Amino acid sequence: MAEGSVPLLAVVGHPNKGKSSLVATLAEDDSVGIGPTPGTTLHCRSYPMRVDGRLLYSLVDTPGFQRARQVLSWLEERAAEFPSTAADRPRLVEEFVRARGHADRFPDECQLLQPIVDGAGILYVVDGGVPYGPEYEAEMEILRWTGRPSLAVINPIGSRDYVADWEAALGQFFRVVRVIDALRADHSTRSQLLKAFGELESGWRGPIGEALAALDAVRESQRQAAAREIAQFLAGALTLVVERRLEPTDDPARLERELEAEYESRLGQLEADHRRAVQRHYGHHALEAHAAELELLESDLFAEGTWLRFGLRRRDLVAVGAVGGATTGGVIDAALGGASFLLGATAGAAVGGALGWLGAGRLAELRVIDQPMGGRLARYGPSRNANFPFVVFGRARYHCGLVAARTHAMREVLELDVDLENRLPLSGTTRRGLADLFAELRRRGAGSKRSREAVEGLTRTTRAILMEDEGRLTERG
Repeated sequence: MAEGSVPLLAVVGHPNKGKSSLVATLAEDDSVGIGPTPGTTLHCRSYPMRVDGRLLYSLVDTPGFQRARQVLSWLEERAAEFPSTAADRPRLVEEFVRARGHADRFPDECQLLQPIVDGAGILYVVDGGVPYGPEYEAEMEILRWTGRPSLAVINPIGSRDYVADWEAALGQFFRVVRVIDALRADHSTRSQLLKAFGELESGWRGPIGEALAALDAVRESQRQAAAREIAQFLAGALTLVVERRLEPTDDPARLERELEAEYESRLGQLEADHRRAVQRHYGHHALEAHAAELELLESDLFAEGTWLRFGLRRRDLVAVGAVGGATTGGVIDAALGGASFLLGATAGAAVGGALGWLGAGRLAELRVIDQPMGGRLARYGPSRNANFPFVVFGRARYHCGLVAARTHAMREVLELDVDLENRLPLSGTTRRGLADLFAELRRRGAGSKRSREAVEGLTRTTRAILMEDEGRLTERG
């Protein structure tokens, strides 16, 4: 696609109505400046949307109208001074922008009208949460004078109380009016808006169609990459081991606590690295700076409430325990004649469904191994807890769902839906398939051909789950 034929869209409107938020969302660019007070955007700035180096379309973030009535008065007086027709109005707007002294007298209007004069289409943004007023009509009339293809977006900030009034008014100035929450517009909503704009300019229909196909391909690539990150993270978590050479002077209880703490720390680091990778795949490069947004996800992985929230419900924990025969309690498998390290614990407490629930608080076991060349090795992990992989997978799935649904305009603390696991449950067939893949990863360890095949299988299963999650969340709006 030649750059000259690429659609250029100028996002215009009153100050502080969500123009920059819409630009960030449509450009999928978290570098767009967004602020709570008017005047955040002082100068026009172009945000090109590229895929694999190919320019699909460009959006121009513009300052807000400040003196629309005076500008319209100048245009009307000029039209009356030199009798003209409606066909001459675009030329008069261009004359206004280029008139001497106007850049100083009307800096915002000259800035926002310049890309339109140069051939950009118009995306006019209003706030559906505030009442419609006649002061907006001067803005809309100026835009109508430009003769450029235009579309209006009602962005409900805080409420939708006045959306109907805005629809009635905007319909008199714009051929297409859409209600879109710029902060929460999903992939499907963004695509529909771009498609509508392509219908306004015959020469843009083809380029917009190409852009939509490319964006759909990018979305699938993001989903596939995120699924692979989750599968690789699960493979690492399920085979994680920490070791320390056992010295005669070591205090057994203290060593066990230290190894457990190191295991949990390394597991937490694996998860943090995984999350950052998923966020990068979805283009959220600055998300890590807002750690509070993931506060719930950063809660103690080993707390009972976390198991329930991100993993299985109580009956599911029991079912998984029954299938896997999870052994629970403070059990240490002392290999090759090793002795129990956990004072007061009983080995091999029981196997069965109820223990799938009761064992949720124990991640891994400590073993003491006699080494062939002498000495003994204390090894903590890998986890054999039947519930553990489902909890880790649930957390990863939850995080990915939040990131995939997040627009690039969102900068505030993310409100987490703590009941997502119950709203998006796994079917029995999917759960059994996951259990088989988890078991294969545990049996084969890392690096073997069979383990790589298990990672590939888990990637395919996870991709299907993520796609289904996106569909369900889109249906719920």
